[in-house]
Amino acid sequence: MKANNQKLSILEKIGYGSGDAAVNVVISSMFLIITFFYTDVYGLKATDMALMFLLVRLIDAITDPLMGLITDKFTTRWGRYRHYFLFLAVPFGISVFLTFTTPSFDYAGKLIYAYITYIFVTIMFTSVTIPYISLIGVLTSDPKERLSANGYRLFFAKVAAFLVSIIVPILAAKLGKNDLARGYQLAMGVMALMGTLLFLFSFFTTKERVEHVVDKTPLLDQFKLLIKNGQWTLLFGVCFTGTVGYVIRGSVAIFYAKYFLGGDASVQSTFMGTGVAAAILAMPVSTYITQRYCKVKLFKYTQIAVGAISLIMFLIIKPGDMLLAYIIYFILSFVVDLHAPIFWSAIAEAVDYGHAESGKRVSGLSFGGISFAQKFGMGIAGAAVGYLLDFFGYVPDGEQSQTAMIGIALMLTIIPGVFHVIMGGLMFRYKITDEYYETIKTKLNI
Repeated sequence: MKANNQKLSILEKIGYGSGDAAVNVVISSMFLIITFFYTDVYGLKATDMALMFLLVRLIDAITDPLMGLITDKFTTRWGRYRHYFLFLAVPFGISVFLTFTTPSFDYAGKLIYAYITYIFVTIMFTSVTIPYISLIGVLTSDPKERLSANGYRLFFAKVAAFLVSIIVPILAAKLGKNDLARGYQLAMGVMALMGTLLFLFSFFTTKERVEHVVDKTPLLDQFKLLIKNGQWTLLFGVCFTGTVGYVIRGSVAIFYAKYFLGGDASVQSTFMGTGVAAAILAMPVSTYITQRYCKVKLFKYTQIAVGAISLIMFLIIKPGDMLLAYIIYFILSFVVDLHAPIFWSAIAEAVDYGHAESGKRVSGLSFGGISFAQKFGMGIAGAAVGYLLDFFGYVPDGEQSQTAMIGIALMLTIIPGVFHVIMGGLMFRYKITDEYYETIKTKLNI
Protein backbone atom coordinates (compact mmCIF):
# COMPACT_ATOMS: atom_id res chain seq x y z
CA MET A 1 0.00 0.00 0.00
CA LYS A 2 1.27 3.46 -0.86
CA ALA A 3 1.97 5.60 2.23
CA ASN A 4 0.85 9.26 2.20
CA ASN A 5 3.80 10.68 4.08
CA GLN A 6 7.21 9.10 3.65
CA LYS A 7 9.18 11.72 5.58
CA LEU A 8 10.39 10.91 9.08
CA SER A 9 10.77 13.54 11.79
CA ILE A 10 14.04 13.97 13.66
CA LEU A 11 12.38 12.62 16.82
CA GLU A 12 11.22 9.51 15.01
CA LYS A 13 14.69 8.91 13.59
CA ILE A 14 16.10 9.27 17.09
CA GLY A 15 13.45 6.89 18.40
CA TYR A 16 14.25 4.41 15.66
CA GLY A 17 17.96 4.73 16.47
CA SER A 18 17.33 4.20 20.17
CA GLY A 19 16.03 0.72 19.36
CA ASP A 20 19.38 -0.27 17.89
CA ALA A 21 21.12 1.27 20.89
CA ALA A 22 19.09 -1.16 23.00
CA VAL A 23 19.97 -4.08 20.72
CA ASN A 24 23.62 -3.11 20.92
CA VAL A 25 23.70 -3.55 24.66
CA VAL A 26 23.72 -7.25 23.78
CA ILE A 27 25.60 -7.11 20.48
CA SER A 28 28.42 -4.97 21.87
CA SER A 29 28.78 -7.10 24.95
CA MET A 30 28.96 -10.16 22.68
CA PHE A 31 31.45 -8.46 20.35
CA LEU A 32 33.64 -6.80 22.95
CA ILE A 33 33.18 -8.24 26.43
CA ILE A 34 31.73 -11.72 26.67
CA THR A 35 34.74 -13.74 25.47
CA PHE A 36 37.01 -11.98 27.95
CA PHE A 37 34.32 -12.27 30.64
CA TYR A 38 33.89 -16.02 30.17
CA THR A 39 37.65 -16.80 30.13
CA ASP A 40 39.21 -14.30 32.54
CA VAL A 41 36.30 -13.51 34.91
CA TYR A 42 33.72 -16.30 34.82
CA GLY A 43 36.40 -18.99 34.54
CA LEU A 44 35.39 -21.11 31.54
CA LYS A 45 37.98 -22.98 29.51
CA ALA A 46 38.41 -21.40 26.08
CA THR A 47 37.47 -24.64 24.31
CA ASP A 48 34.30 -25.11 26.44
CA MET A 49 33.29 -21.56 25.65
CA ALA A 50 33.92 -22.11 21.94
CA LEU A 51 31.75 -25.24 21.87
CA MET A 52 28.93 -23.40 23.66
CA PHE A 53 29.01 -20.59 21.11
CA LEU A 54 28.69 -23.15 18.31
CA LEU A 55 25.95 -25.30 19.83
CA VAL A 56 23.71 -22.40 20.81
CA ARG A 57 23.72 -21.21 17.21
CA LEU A 58 21.75 -24.37 16.33
CA ILE A 59 18.84 -22.90 18.31
CA ASP A 60 18.96 -19.81 16.09
CA ALA A 61 18.33 -22.01 13.06
CA ILE A 62 14.85 -22.58 14.53
CA THR A 63 14.06 -19.38 16.43
CA ASP A 64 15.13 -16.86 13.77
CA PRO A 65 12.88 -18.05 10.92
CA LEU A 66 10.14 -18.81 13.47
CA MET A 67 10.21 -15.24 14.76
CA GLY A 68 10.17 -13.98 11.19
CA LEU A 69 7.05 -16.02 10.49
CA ILE A 70 5.40 -14.79 13.70
CA THR A 71 5.93 -11.15 12.71
CA ASP A 72 4.36 -11.91 9.32
CA LYS A 73 1.34 -13.62 10.90
CA PHE A 74 0.28 -11.24 13.68
CA THR A 75 -0.56 -7.55 13.77
CA THR A 76 -1.85 -5.37 16.62
CA ARG A 77 -3.26 -1.86 16.89
CA TRP A 78 0.38 -0.67 17.09
CA GLY A 79 1.34 -2.36 13.85
CA ARG A 80 3.30 -5.48 12.93
CA TYR A 81 6.61 -4.91 14.74
CA ARG A 82 6.66 -2.16 17.38
CA HIS A 83 4.65 -3.93 20.08
CA TYR A 84 7.46 -6.44 20.66
CA PHE A 85 9.55 -3.59 22.09
CA LEU A 86 6.80 -2.84 24.61
CA PHE A 87 6.17 -6.38 25.82
CA LEU A 88 9.72 -7.80 25.69
CA ALA A 89 11.81 -4.88 26.92
CA VAL A 90 11.87 -6.08 30.55
CA PRO A 91 12.59 -9.78 29.83
CA PHE A 92 15.32 -8.61 27.45
CA GLY A 93 17.01 -6.60 30.21
CA ILE A 94 16.73 -9.47 32.71
CA SER A 95 18.38 -11.88 30.26
CA VAL A 96 21.40 -9.58 29.87
CA PHE A 97 21.79 -9.21 33.63
CA LEU A 98 21.63 -12.97 34.25
CA THR A 99 24.13 -13.74 31.49
CA PHE A 100 26.79 -11.63 33.22
CA THR A 101 26.07 -13.07 36.66
CA THR A 102 28.68 -15.52 38.00
CA PRO A 103 27.10 -18.11 40.35
CA SER A 104 28.96 -19.77 43.22
CA PHE A 105 28.85 -23.25 41.66
CA ASP A 106 31.53 -25.80 40.85
CA TYR A 107 32.87 -25.83 37.29
CA ALA A 108 30.17 -28.18 35.94
CA GLY A 109 27.42 -26.10 37.55
CA LYS A 110 28.85 -22.88 36.15
CA LEU A 111 29.05 -24.42 32.68
CA ILE A 112 25.38 -25.46 32.86
CA TYR A 113 24.39 -22.00 34.11
CA ALA A 114 26.36 -20.40 31.28
CA TYR A 115 24.48 -22.52 28.72
CA ILE A 116 21.07 -21.71 30.23
CA THR A 117 21.61 -17.96 30.44
CA TYR A 118 23.35 -17.73 27.07
CA ILE A 119 20.42 -19.55 25.45
CA PHE A 120 17.99 -17.23 27.27
CA VAL A 121 19.72 -14.03 26.12
CA THR A 122 19.98 -15.43 22.58
CA ILE A 123 16.23 -16.12 22.41
CA MET A 124 15.39 -12.69 23.81
CA PHE A 125 17.82 -11.11 21.36
CA THR A 126 16.03 -12.85 18.49
CA SER A 127 12.60 -11.85 19.77
CA VAL A 128 13.35 -8.13 19.69
CA THR A 129 15.94 -7.91 16.93
CA ILE A 130 13.94 -9.42 14.07
CA PRO A 131 11.00 -7.04 14.61
CA TYR A 132 13.53 -4.20 14.90
CA ILE A 133 15.42 -4.88 11.68
CA SER A 134 12.07 -5.37 9.92
CA LEU A 135 10.75 -2.01 11.16
CA ILE A 136 12.57 0.16 8.62
CA GLY A 137 10.56 -1.44 5.82
CA VAL A 138 7.29 -0.06 7.25
CA LEU A 139 8.49 3.32 8.57
CA THR A 140 9.00 4.65 5.02
CA SER A 141 9.53 3.44 1.46
CA ASP A 142 11.73 6.42 0.53
CA PRO A 143 15.29 5.03 0.08
CA LYS A 144 16.86 8.35 1.10
CA GLU A 145 14.78 8.46 4.27
CA ARG A 146 15.64 4.83 5.00
CA LEU A 147 19.33 5.56 4.54
CA SER A 148 19.05 8.65 6.76
CA ALA A 149 17.16 6.69 9.43
CA ASN A 150 19.77 3.97 9.30
CA GLY A 151 22.44 6.61 9.76
CA TYR A 152 20.72 7.60 13.02
CA ARG A 153 20.29 3.94 13.89
CA LEU A 154 23.94 3.07 13.43
CA PHE A 155 25.04 6.24 15.22
CA PHE A 156 23.02 5.35 18.32
CA ALA A 157 24.12 1.73 18.07
CA LYS A 158 27.73 2.84 18.18
CA VAL A 159 27.04 5.18 21.09
CA ALA A 160 25.69 2.17 22.99
CA ALA A 161 28.75 0.18 21.98
CA PHE A 162 30.94 3.06 23.14
CA LEU A 163 29.23 3.08 26.53
CA VAL A 164 29.67 -0.68 26.88
CA SER A 165 33.34 -0.52 25.89
CA ILE A 166 34.21 2.52 28.01
CA ILE A 167 31.98 2.14 31.05
CA VAL A 168 31.80 -1.62 31.64
CA PRO A 169 35.51 -2.48 32.19
CA ILE A 170 36.15 0.61 34.35
CA LEU A 171 32.87 0.35 36.27
CA ALA A 172 33.40 -3.38 36.80
CA ALA A 173 36.89 -2.70 38.20
CA LYS A 174 35.54 0.00 40.55
CA LEU A 175 32.48 -1.92 41.73
CA GLY A 176 34.35 -5.20 42.02
CA LYS A 177 37.62 -4.20 43.65
CA ASN A 178 37.81 -7.51 45.48
CA ASP A 179 35.31 -9.37 43.31
CA LEU A 180 35.57 -8.64 39.58
CA ALA A 181 32.73 -11.05 38.79
CA ARG A 182 30.41 -9.00 41.00
CA GLY A 183 31.69 -5.86 39.31
CA TYR A 184 30.80 -7.16 35.83
CA GLN A 185 27.36 -8.25 37.04
CA LEU A 186 26.57 -4.75 38.34
CA ALA A 187 28.13 -2.94 35.38
CA MET A 188 26.17 -5.00 32.86
CA GLY A 189 23.08 -4.57 35.04
CA VAL A 190 23.32 -0.84 34.36
CA MET A 191 23.60 -1.55 30.64
CA ALA A 192 20.61 -3.93 30.79
CA LEU A 193 18.45 -1.25 32.41
CA MET A 194 19.51 1.22 29.75
CA GLY A 195 18.54 -1.26 27.01
CA THR A 196 15.10 -1.78 28.53
CA LEU A 197 14.38 1.96 28.70
CA LEU A 198 15.63 2.54 25.15
CA PHE A 199 13.29 -0.09 23.73
CA LEU A 200 10.35 1.56 25.46
CA PHE A 201 11.40 4.96 24.09
CA SER A 202 11.63 3.46 20.58
CA PHE A 203 8.12 2.06 20.89
CA PHE A 204 6.58 5.38 21.90
CA THR A 205 8.33 7.55 19.28
CA THR A 206 7.98 5.54 16.05
CA LYS A 207 5.04 4.88 13.71
CA GLU A 208 4.42 2.19 11.11
CA ARG A 209 3.28 3.90 7.88
CA VAL A 210 3.78 1.43 5.04
CA GLU A 211 1.41 -1.52 4.94
CA HIS A 212 2.58 -4.54 2.99
CA VAL A 213 0.14 -7.32 2.25
CA VAL A 214 1.90 -10.46 3.48
CA ASP A 215 1.59 -13.32 1.05
CA LYS A 216 0.12 -16.46 2.60
CA THR A 217 2.63 -18.65 0.82
CA PRO A 218 3.47 -21.95 2.58
CA LEU A 219 6.75 -21.98 4.50
CA LEU A 220 8.57 -24.32 2.10
CA ASP A 221 7.57 -22.17 -0.85
CA GLN A 222 8.76 -19.07 1.01
CA PHE A 223 12.17 -20.69 1.46
CA LYS A 224 12.29 -21.48 -2.25
CA LEU A 225 11.40 -17.89 -3.15
CA LEU A 226 14.01 -16.58 -0.74
CA ILE A 227 16.75 -18.76 -2.20
CA LYS A 228 15.80 -17.60 -5.70
CA ASN A 229 16.23 -13.96 -4.61
CA GLY A 230 19.85 -13.57 -5.65
CA GLN A 231 20.25 -10.16 -4.02
CA TRP A 232 19.02 -11.50 -0.68
CA THR A 233 21.28 -14.57 -0.76
CA LEU A 234 24.16 -12.25 -1.59
CA LEU A 235 23.40 -10.12 1.48
CA PHE A 236 23.16 -13.28 3.58
CA GLY A 237 26.77 -14.11 2.61
CA VAL A 238 27.82 -10.49 3.14
CA CYS A 239 26.27 -10.44 6.61
CA PHE A 240 27.86 -13.74 7.62
CA THR A 241 31.40 -12.95 6.45
CA GLY A 242 31.29 -9.39 7.74
CA THR A 243 30.03 -10.49 11.14
CA VAL A 244 32.76 -13.13 11.49
CA GLY A 245 35.44 -10.54 10.81
CA TYR A 246 33.82 -7.91 13.01
CA VAL A 247 33.32 -10.21 15.99
CA ILE A 248 36.79 -11.75 15.87
CA ARG A 249 38.37 -8.31 15.90
CA GLY A 250 36.00 -6.91 18.53
CA SER A 251 36.35 -9.94 20.83
CA VAL A 252 40.14 -9.78 20.77
CA ALA A 253 40.47 -6.00 21.24
CA ILE A 254 40.40 -6.25 25.04
CA PHE A 255 42.96 -9.10 24.99
CA TYR A 256 45.15 -7.06 22.63
CA ALA A 257 45.00 -4.01 24.91
CA LYS A 258 45.73 -6.03 28.04
CA TYR A 259 48.46 -8.38 26.82
CA PHE A 260 49.92 -7.07 23.53
CA LEU A 261 49.94 -3.43 24.63
CA GLY A 262 50.38 -4.21 28.34
CA GLY A 263 47.48 -2.04 29.47
CA ASP A 264 45.38 -1.94 32.65
CA ALA A 265 41.57 -1.70 32.82
CA SER A 266 41.72 1.95 31.73
CA VAL A 267 43.78 1.10 28.62
CA GLN A 268 41.52 -1.85 27.83
CA SER A 269 38.51 0.44 28.06
CA THR A 270 39.93 3.31 26.02
CA PHE A 271 41.37 1.03 23.33
CA MET A 272 37.97 -0.59 22.74
CA GLY A 273 36.38 2.85 23.01
CA THR A 274 38.74 4.20 20.35
CA GLY A 275 37.46 1.63 17.89
CA VAL A 276 33.85 2.39 18.74
CA ALA A 277 34.41 6.16 18.58
CA ALA A 278 35.79 5.73 15.06
CA ALA A 279 32.72 3.70 14.15
CA ILE A 280 30.46 6.46 15.51
CA LEU A 281 32.24 9.03 13.35
CA ALA A 282 31.86 6.73 10.34
CA MET A 283 28.04 6.89 10.52
CA PRO A 284 27.48 10.57 9.57
CA VAL A 285 30.44 10.45 7.18
CA SER A 286 28.90 7.45 5.41
CA THR A 287 25.56 9.26 5.11
CA TYR A 288 27.32 12.36 3.74
CA ILE A 289 29.30 10.37 1.17
CA THR A 290 26.33 8.32 -0.05
CA GLN A 291 24.40 11.51 -0.80
CA ARG A 292 27.11 12.31 -3.36
CA TYR A 293 28.67 8.97 -4.31
CA CYS A 294 27.42 5.50 -5.20
CA LYS A 295 26.63 3.60 -2.01
CA VAL A 296 27.50 0.22 -3.54
CA LYS A 297 30.98 1.39 -4.58
CA LEU A 298 31.59 2.86 -1.12
CA PHE A 299 30.62 -0.48 0.45
CA LYS A 300 32.83 -2.74 -1.60
CA TYR A 301 35.96 -0.58 -1.81
CA THR A 302 36.07 0.29 1.91
CA GLN A 303 35.92 -3.39 2.88
CA ILE A 304 38.76 -4.27 0.55
CA ALA A 305 40.72 -1.38 2.07
CA VAL A 306 40.18 -2.94 5.52
CA GLY A 307 42.30 -5.90 4.43
CA ALA A 308 45.21 -3.61 3.50
CA ILE A 309 44.98 -1.57 6.72
CA SER A 310 44.85 -4.77 8.78
CA LEU A 311 48.03 -6.04 7.16
CA ILE A 312 49.80 -2.74 7.84
CA MET A 313 48.76 -2.78 11.50
CA PHE A 314 50.04 -6.33 11.99
CA LEU A 315 53.40 -5.56 10.37
CA ILE A 316 54.30 -2.28 12.04
CA ILE A 317 52.82 -2.45 15.57
CA LYS A 318 55.12 -4.05 18.15
CA PRO A 319 54.20 -5.11 21.73
CA GLY A 320 53.75 -2.05 23.91
CA ASP A 321 53.66 0.36 20.93
CA MET A 322 50.57 2.00 22.35
CA LEU A 323 50.24 5.37 20.60
CA LEU A 324 50.64 4.01 17.07
CA ALA A 325 48.31 1.12 17.88
CA TYR A 326 45.58 3.54 18.93
CA ILE A 327 45.99 5.62 15.76
CA ILE A 328 45.89 2.72 13.30
CA TYR A 329 43.10 0.96 15.18
CA PHE A 330 41.05 4.17 14.95
CA ILE A 331 41.60 4.34 11.18
CA LEU A 332 40.84 0.65 10.76
CA SER A 333 37.60 0.86 12.75
CA PHE A 334 36.51 3.99 10.88
CA VAL A 335 36.93 2.40 7.45
CA VAL A 336 35.29 -0.87 8.58
CA ASP A 337 32.02 0.84 9.55
CA LEU A 338 31.53 3.13 6.56
CA HIS A 339 29.45 0.34 5.02
CA ALA A 340 27.04 -0.18 7.93
CA PRO A 341 24.13 2.20 7.09
CA ILE A 342 24.22 0.93 3.50
CA PHE A 343 23.93 -2.71 4.50
CA TRP A 344 20.89 -2.30 6.75
CA SER A 345 19.08 -0.28 4.09
CA ALA A 346 19.94 -2.89 1.49
CA ILE A 347 18.04 -5.66 3.30
CA ALA A 348 14.69 -3.90 2.94
CA GLU A 349 15.53 -3.14 -0.69
CA ALA A 350 16.37 -6.79 -1.36
CA VAL A 351 12.97 -7.81 0.08
CA ASP A 352 11.28 -5.37 -2.31
CA TYR A 353 13.45 -6.68 -5.16
CA GLY A 354 12.28 -10.24 -4.53
CA HIS A 355 8.68 -9.04 -4.35
CA ALA A 356 9.01 -7.24 -7.69
CA GLU A 357 10.65 -10.22 -9.37
CA SER A 358 8.36 -13.00 -8.13
CA GLY A 359 5.13 -11.16 -7.36
CA LYS A 360 5.19 -12.64 -3.85
CA ARG A 361 6.52 -10.90 -0.74
CA VAL A 362 8.71 -12.82 1.71
CA SER A 363 9.41 -10.33 4.46
CA GLY A 364 9.54 -11.94 7.91
CA LEU A 365 11.56 -14.91 6.73
CA SER A 366 13.94 -12.57 4.89
CA PHE A 367 14.72 -10.54 8.00
CA GLY A 368 14.81 -13.69 10.13
CA GLY A 369 17.33 -15.18 7.72
CA ILE A 370 19.58 -12.11 7.93
CA SER A 371 19.39 -12.21 11.71
CA PHE A 372 20.39 -15.85 11.59
CA ALA A 373 23.33 -15.01 9.31
CA GLN A 374 24.47 -12.40 11.81
CA LYS A 375 24.16 -14.67 14.81
CA PHE A 376 25.62 -17.66 13.00
CA GLY A 377 28.57 -15.44 12.15
CA MET A 378 28.79 -14.40 15.81
CA GLY A 379 28.80 -18.05 16.86
CA ILE A 380 31.45 -19.08 14.35
CA ALA A 381 33.59 -16.08 15.26
CA GLY A 382 33.21 -16.64 19.00
CA ALA A 383 34.11 -20.31 18.61
CA ALA A 384 37.05 -19.41 16.37
CA VAL A 385 38.39 -17.00 18.98
CA GLY A 386 38.12 -19.65 21.69
CA TYR A 387 39.82 -22.35 19.66
CA LEU A 388 42.48 -19.94 18.35
CA LEU A 389 43.29 -18.72 21.85
CA ASP A 390 43.77 -22.34 22.90
CA PHE A 391 45.79 -23.10 19.74
CA PHE A 392 48.16 -20.18 20.34
CA GLY A 393 48.64 -21.19 23.99
CA TYR A 394 46.76 -18.34 25.65
CA VAL A 395 46.85 -18.39 29.47
CA PRO A 396 43.83 -16.61 31.07
CA ASP A 397 44.98 -13.70 33.25
CA GLY A 398 48.58 -14.92 33.04
CA GLU A 399 51.87 -14.25 31.28
CA GLN A 400 51.61 -14.87 27.55
CA SER A 401 54.18 -16.61 25.35
CA GLN A 402 55.53 -15.05 22.17
CA THR A 403 53.30 -17.38 20.17
CA ALA A 404 50.22 -16.26 22.09
CA MET A 405 51.13 -12.60 21.55
CA ILE A 406 51.47 -13.13 17.79
CA GLY A 407 48.18 -15.03 17.77
CA ILE A 408 46.37 -12.19 19.53
CA ALA A 409 47.80 -9.70 17.02
CA LEU A 410 46.72 -11.91 14.10
CA MET A 411 43.20 -12.16 15.48
CA LEU A 412 42.91 -8.38 15.71
CA THR A 413 44.24 -7.68 12.23
CA ILE A 414 44.88 -10.15 9.40
CA ILE A 415 42.37 -12.89 10.26
CA PRO A 416 39.32 -10.59 10.42
CA GLY A 417 40.73 -8.54 7.54
CA VAL A 418 40.44 -11.56 5.24
CA PHE A 419 36.71 -11.83 5.98
CA HIS A 420 36.17 -8.15 5.20
CA VAL A 421 37.93 -8.52 1.85
CA ILE A 422 35.62 -11.44 1.03
CA MET A 423 32.61 -9.30 2.01
CA GLY A 424 33.77 -6.46 -0.24
CA GLY A 425 34.31 -8.91 -3.09
CA LEU A 426 30.76 -10.25 -2.75
CA MET A 427 29.33 -6.74 -3.07
CA PHE A 428 30.62 -6.53 -6.64
CA ARG A 429 27.53 -8.62 -7.47
CA TYR A 430 25.04 -6.30 -5.72
CA LYS A 431 23.04 -4.25 -8.21
CA ILE A 432 20.32 -2.36 -6.31
CA THR A 433 21.55 1.21 -6.63
CA ASP A 434 19.22 4.11 -5.81
CA GLU A 435 18.36 4.44 -9.51
CA TYR A 436 17.59 0.73 -9.82
CA TYR A 437 15.43 0.85 -6.68
CA GLU A 438 13.24 3.56 -8.23
CA THR A 439 12.21 1.04 -10.91
CA ILE A 440 11.32 -1.45 -8.15
CA LYS A 441 9.18 1.16 -6.37
CA THR A 442 7.34 1.95 -9.58
CA LYS A 443 6.66 -1.73 -10.20
CA LEU A 444 5.34 -2.24 -6.65
CA ASN A 445 3.55 1.13 -6.49
CA ILE A 446 5.16 2.12 -3.17
